[in-house]
Amino acid sequence: MKRKNDAQANVSVNGRAKRRQLSEEEARDSFRTGLFEDKILTDYTSQYASSSPYKHAVIRDLIAPILLRSVRDEIRANISFTPKETDIYKIHQSGDLANLDGLDEKSLKLLPSLVTLRDALYSAPFRRYISTIAGAGPLSGSKTDMAVNVYTPGCHLLCHDDVIGSRRVSYILYLTAPEHPWKAEWGGALRLYPTEKMQEADGREMKVPQAEFSKVIPPAWNQMSFFAVQPGESFHDVEEVYARKAAESEEDDGGRIRMAISGWYHIPQEGEEGYEEGAVEKQQERSSLAQLQGKAEKYDLPQADWKDCGSAETGEDGDVDLTEEDLTFLVKYVNPRYLMPETVEAVSAGFAEECSLILGEFLNNKVAGALKAALSGIEDSQQLSDWQTARPPHKHRFVYRKAGSHTEPNESIDNTTLLNQVIDDLFPSLAFKKWLSLVTGLTLKESNVLARRFRKSLDYTLATSYEESEPQLELCLGITPTTGWGEDALATHDNDDTASVQGEQEATVGGYEMYMAGDDDDDAGSDHGVDIPSTHTGAGKRREKADPAVYKAGGGSGAEDEGVLFSMPACWNTLSIVLRDKGVLKFVKYVSHSAKGDRWDVIGEWKVADDEDIEAEEE
Repeated sequence: MKRKNDAQANVSVNGRAKRRQLSEEEARDSFRTGLFEDKILTDYTSQYASSSPYKHAVIRDLIAPILLRSVRDEIRANISFTPKETDIYKIHQSGDLANLDGLDEKSLKLLPSLVTLRDALYSAPFRRYISTIAGAGPLSGSKTDMAVNVYTPGCHLLCHDDVIGSRRVSYILYLTAPEHPWKAEWGGALRLYPTEKMQEADGREMKVPQAEFSKVIPPAWNQMSFFAVQPGESFHDVEEVYARKAAESEEDDGGRIRMAISGWYHIPQEGEEGYEEGAVEKQQERSSLAQLQGKAEKYDLPQADWKDCGSAETGEDGDVDLTEEDLTFLVKYVNPRYLMPETVEAVSAGFAEECSLILGEFLNNKVAGALKAALSGIEDSQQLSDWQTARPPHKHRFVYRKAGSHTEPNESIDNTTLLNQVIDDLFPSLAFKKWLSLVTGLTLKESNVLARRFRKSLDYTLATSYEESEPQLELCLGITPTTGWGEDALATHDNDDTASVQGEQEATVGGYEMYMAGDDDDDAGSDHGVDIPSTHTGAGKRREKADPAVYKAGGGSGAEDEGVLFSMPACWNTLSIVLRDKGVLKFVKYVSHSAKGDRWDVIGEWKVADDEDIEAEEE
């Protein structure tokens, strides 16, 4: 048979480009001179072996400079990016660069350097190089998995471990502006989290990620960072890219555009050298064992602390009655308007229709004024010595204080103890439980109360699904003393006590709480609502149930917002009440460094009695 010439060899019958295998010499020419020398390889292998909190490596000046500059120019000129935002990230994403093989010849001519770079990164010599350093075993050359991600000021990626499918090594290659060397104070660093070993009763060890990162690797032009993907251990995030200060200009930083190629090397696929049947399934089992069989949830903080303050007696009409003693107690904290019978009736009607409410100016003027002064003082001094940090960071991070045992309320209210009184006295009280029953029409049981502080540039909660069969009543008293969170959208209907407004979030600072519809598709082959090939965040299957849909994409609205059921920005003296059904997701968006302060709230959860509970109580 007649041999095809080189031009024919790279074009398939349908006119699309075939993947070209680089020779040893061609592959090495794409990297810096001397990279493959034995001494250099030995040095990187030694650095990797001694690194912490888990093994990783950083290679500077990896790619031949002329090639990488051409790659950056091609990306800027020819690749489009889509801004996307979920609970775990805010980012500008390209498509999957593995799909370069599917481009026609005309399109490929616009990206010759990018194709060369991709083929070099997945070439046999460089895969051996990475495998030797990481001790990761054979890596696939046929399964390429990479994308270009751009982080502009405000963008971030929260804590995750990259464990999905057949991934074996995770890497990131920076294409930041070479004419504007990246400064650590601009943010955007790769941050690695240590794990703590917990001893199980049967002698097994469970690794639990700590709340704070211990290794910070700032971006740098032509720098590659990589690590082996390890279930339950390789936790990392990408620090927010911080907006410049008023005195700084774009001439100084080039706009702080953190461009990088991120991707993964995979376990060898069928037909490749090193392929092991069942290897992918074994890795997935390890992940499931680490997250499920070990029952790591028992090490989560905070743990729910359900308390029952007693049952509310009902009157002849079957409704809960507030006694004079109840009203005397509640009026010390609550705006008297919300204790008036006509207001309670109006609020109840609103809740019956929407199953949610937002009540402005909830605390009375005296309490609200004193509390705001106290919290503003805490904002300035940053002193919260008696509070704990929530963990693990791949679920949430904030500082909190749980409600203590309920005692008789103090006769006086003083600024230093006021927040504690709201946490310990008001929310867990029988009088407040009665009032909640009146405005919701629900019979309530035990409660779990918590005060939270979400520190800017640090804290968040990722979306979790409520999985109990009976609905749960959830309250959130917003007590954020600063402005600029989008709370102005809540200032509607001054005399409307049933306002259930879903405020527009301030896109740049986060801090809003959002409820979203879960994924009804139980297909075991799905990625739980996240299209992994197109997102390339590495977040993966971080929860049992559905991930939230991308609720902000391309700056548009409409279809992308349909999954949002209820949302409320960080705000002052505003109470939200939501009846949460099974499968509904909830999260608090990461609070940006650009926020004027921290998000503060007091939250409460009440179990709702079903018909059988009510009948048993009546008997």
